[in-house]
Amino acid sequence: MRSVLSISLPDKIARELERFARSQGRNKSDVVKESISIYLWESRFAAARISLGARAKKKGMVTDEDVFKDVS
Repeated sequence: MRSVLSISLPDKIARELERFARSQGRNKSDVVKESISIYLWESRFAAARISLGARAKKKGMVTDEDVFKDVS
């Protein structure tokens, strides 16, 4: 299923999006879809990082490297 979203962009952003899409050989819709997908993933990751931060500190994990060592 698909959903159509109509947005209004300031002229400067619209021109930048047009130039970027053209330079990548892609259409604006694909660039915006990918951008939203990345934004949502990063937002979920940041929220998980915050919610798990207290537990990690209790285990003595204070840096990203500590966490990555533990999970890899």
